[in-house]
Amino acid sequence: MDGNQRPGLGLVGDIGGTNARFALVEFDGQDVRLIEPTAYKGEDYGKAEDAIEDYLAKVGVKHPDQAVVAVAGPIEDGEVHMTNLDWKISEDGLRQANGFRDAKLINDFTAQALAAPRLAAKDLRQIGPLGTLAEGDLAILGPGTGFGVAGLMRRHGQELPVATEGGHVAFAPLDEVEIEVLRLLTKQLDGGRVSVERILSGPGMEDLHVALGAAEGRKVEALEAKQITQRAVDGCADSLATVNRFCAVLGSTAGDIALTLGARGGVFIAGGIAPRIIDILEKSPFRQRFEAKGRLSGYTQDIPTHVILHPHTALIGAAVALTPEGKAAVA
Repeated sequence: MDGNQRPGLGLVGDIGGTNARFALVEFDGQDVRLIEPTAYKGEDYGKAEDAIEDYLAKVGVKHPDQAVVAVAGPIEDGEVHMTNLDWKISEDGLRQANGFRDAKLINDFTAQALAAPRLAAKDLRQIGPLGTLAEGDLAILGPGTGFGVAGLMRRHGQELPVATEGGHVAFAPLDEVEIEVLRLLTKQLDGGRVSVERILSGPGMEDLHVALGAAEGRKVEALEAKQITQRAVDGCADSLATVNRFCAVLGSTAGDIALTLGARGGVFIAGGIAPRIIDILEKSPFRQRFEAKGRLSGYTQDIPTHVILHPHTALIGAAVALTPEGKAAVA
């Protein structure tokens, strides 16, 4: 690719607790196109700016005109200290180190929210009753290295993403087994607070696996999240029990978030874990727990739930944030 700057060329990024993904975006009117999306391991770099420089060198571009980078963590005054990765990133730092005329940080689930209504049917798998996506507000949530939550308000043809830290709300157990899991995790955290992220994430699944075994009187081997999900897919009873319980808690939490945000238009499950366990998720108590909201069960029964299968959704959302309408929405 030509190393000179070109009008309409921008960089988008998606930096989570494990991976940093980047792509170039070329604008043609209101359409955006991702060019050469590439993933890097965050642990391989001391700072985000170095990973960006490596990417730009790889694609042969010196300094794109503008950038939007989606990050996993709360942004204050154009700066973020990543929640699950020891990086500090600032808009000023990106402009100075990487030569962007304009640089913007947005929450990674803000990017997911901007992308969600633009995904094609092939990029989604609906869990639960079939139906078309209703008009109305959306909720986007998902377990990965952490647990992210965002909303998308839709009014009179306008879209407004709502960044939240909903992954850090308290875990609410619904049966005796989950009450015991809560007790065990509270003890493990030296009496600390157990948020839903302590269960609905990769590290959370690992802790859930051990705690659930203890709560149910089973001695289980401590495993990494990818081992648990793979063994569950292969039919291992202990790992399958963990993944089914994980899906149940995810369903309850997703339903609570749908109620909180008034997400009548649909709930989207993002992140890297759900696609790996999609067949188990579909058969699990996820949808039953999503709908089971007592007097408000009729409200959640009508809300469609989808798993996002597209691998670069946050990059798409960051690209949307580079458009005039997107810039206004995330200003």
